Amino acid sequence: MANLFGKRAAIVSYRLGTADGVSVTADQWAGALQRLGMRVRTVAGDGEPDVIVPGLALDAARPPSQHALAAALDDADVVVADNICSLPMNIEAGEAVAEYLRGRPAVLRHHDLPWERERYADVTAWPPDDPAWRHVTVNELARSELAARRGIVATTIYHGFSEERRAEARDPVRAALGIGSELLILQPTRAIPRKNVDVGLSIAETLGATFWLTGPVEDGYAYELDRLLERARVPVRRRLPDGVDVAAAYAACDAVVLPSSWEGFGLPLIESALHRKPIVVGDFPVAAELRAFGFRWFPVDDPAELEAWLARPDPVLLDHNEKIAEEHFGIEALARRLDRLLTGVQVCHHSATGEDGGPGCDCLTA
Repeated sequence: MANLFGKRAAIVSYRLGTADGVSVTADQWAGALQRLGMRVRTVAGDGEPDVIVPGLALDAARPPSQHALAAALDDADVVVADNICSLPMNIEAGEAVAEYLRGRPAVLRHHDLPWERERYADVTAWPPDDPAWRHVTVNELARSELAARRGIVATTIYHGFSEERRAEARDPVRAALGIGSELLILQPTRAIPRKNVDVGLSIAETLGATFWLTGPVEDGYAYELDRLLERARVPVRRRLPDGVDVAAAYAACDAVVLPSSWEGFGLPLIESALHRKPIVVGDFPVAAELRAFGFRWFPVDDPAELEAWLARPDPVLLDHNEKIAEEHFGIEALARRLDRLLTGVQVCHHSATGEDGGPGCDCLTA
């Protein structure tokens, strides 16, 4: 695919067009591919994709037929299988997509892999592979693990953001939440065990701030969440009010918390920088990988550091994080890397030395 202009790409997943991480970053890829002159279509079993194929949904009773996949994907010059052939949440749907893609140009993008989740530890022959495919991971840890466990060579391509600050939304959103001048701590995640909502809430309590958890409760966490919120010693807000998007949520808050024990990437790490908000970050492996770019974050085990900063905000920290995010994690950087991936030239795994800058490099020809 030496010349990408006018080519057709299809992005396929379990669900697309919602606020989950795969959907958000699939939109990033769509925007970057369009910048390269490609025409992009999204295909999924749920959400708001361009094309719905019901058998692709996480809760589909039966997988999609090859005929249904052909109808949605046959005219694509390249198909991006976005996490549907990675984390086997509906393995029959993933297997159907893999069968369809055999021998066809495809990119398998992996946000999550089976060994990263205890419930899938016995799935050892996944993800699938084929000589016609290129594999992409969203972090270096996953790339090295994929090679070690499955012998699959992949390229790390970090997410690319095109965030626009919405400062004008701050007062209206706070009014919608019933928040005055008090501190507002935002945890822009789902409520699931590994997001450590209890830690985020505890930080808000230490600061005497209102705690705002925007995402839905999933993975059997409802009882535990109810228990936490009943015992909360500060006001709590849940979900996004009607008409309020994530950018407006960042505008309304005073600080962000991401206390997770595990993230495939951690979108708030970059979003908070681009929206110029301080962030408290948990000690998960990919956070250490991204911190190596030079980000300055606050630790989860010492809320006093954030408290001191909030008492006397220093824009130098915000300037520093914003510059790193724009340079290494912007939409233009993503478009450059996708251009290299699809045209077969060298791609930096770690957004590293040379053109991409950073703490280290390990390149191969995609």
